[in-house]
Amino acid sequence: MLFSPMTLGELELPNRLVMAPLTRLRSGQEGIPGPLVAEHYRQRASLGLIVSEGTYPSPAGRSYPGQPGIVTPDQIAGWKKVTEAVHAEGGRIFAQIMHGGRVSHEDITGGHQVVAPSAIAVEAETRTSKGKQAHPVPHALTTDELPGILQEFVQGSLNAIEAGFDGVELHSANGYLLHEFLAPSSNQRDDLYGGSPENRARFVIEVVKAVVEAVGADRVGIRISPEHNVQGVTELDAADVRETYRLLVDAIAPLNLAYLSILHKDPTGELVQDLRSRFNGAFLVNTGFGVITTRDEAISLVADGHADAVVVGRPAIANPDLARRWREGLPVNEPDASTFYADGATGYTDYPAYQN
Repeated sequence: MLFSPMTLGELELPNRLVMAPLTRLRSGQEGIPGPLVAEHYRQRASLGLIVSEGTYPSPAGRSYPGQPGIVTPDQIAGWKKVTEAVHAEGGRIFAQIMHGGRVSHEDITGGHQVVAPSAIAVEAETRTSKGKQAHPVPHALTTDELPGILQEFVQGSLNAIEAGFDGVELHSANGYLLHEFLAPSSNQRDDLYGGSPENRARFVIEVVKAVVEAVGADRVGIRISPEHNVQGVTELDAADVRETYRLLVDAIAPLNLAYLSILHKDPTGELVQDLRSRFNGAFLVNTGFGVITTRDEAISLVADGHADAVVVGRPAIANPDLARRWREGLPVNEPDASTFYADGATGYTDYPAYQN
């Protein structure tokens, strides 16, 4: 089953292995993906679907030095060469649209104010061009400012389609801006966008609906990570988590999105499978950062009916031909974690394909 075709939006995927959005920081100070980035994604075109690394839709949404954007004409042109390279190999690629929210610093955003649902800082340091610095207390977005942030997601998505992407994945996971709205630890607003689960889910739902209206539902996926508890976004009340994410999924299910992608350590558990039962469309699971997804685990998740496709990260980093290796039971390359967030080709484009 893992190696059988499937429909996702208007795409036909040759297999059910999806390359996870993976921060790799190879796009320089200007956030422009160059030939090295194009080669990295081109090499992995045999995976059923590639989801790009998190790509910022506005300067204030940038979380990391070296992270690519989808804002300027030069960034769009850079991505166009990436999508052309992937398509030339017969591949399919979505852009992950990611506003980092409070996970940033003004030395990363180019002086643009760091924003979030509430004025609560991430209690950690971040790496900037000037070395490690504490995350600042972010500006709490006013109700009047939210339509502008929503429009950044819309324009970023339109720019991605212009750049040749087959669709976009809205990043509502891992402690970044949309996830910050969902979680009571990072959202302590007292307006329509805070307090109750319904209010905390409101902005994410509005963003999804606006992007669907702009580019079409078959070109839109969303990624969520309930209970992942990273970057200061903690969701520890199981009942609140269940209600919040049910409200979110129930609201977006009628839109007929291309897919829902869930990062969770227990993809076969009650929470994840309940959300699956509520969603109308392709259902993708990613077992999380704690352990590397194995071939056997990926095969069983699809074969046992827990997911339509499996999202994998580190195996796809180390094996550009992962689909073939896992299908044929071939040996795999081991990923070198020291090069995940480095610079240049080492650990990026130099992992070999399997040689017969």
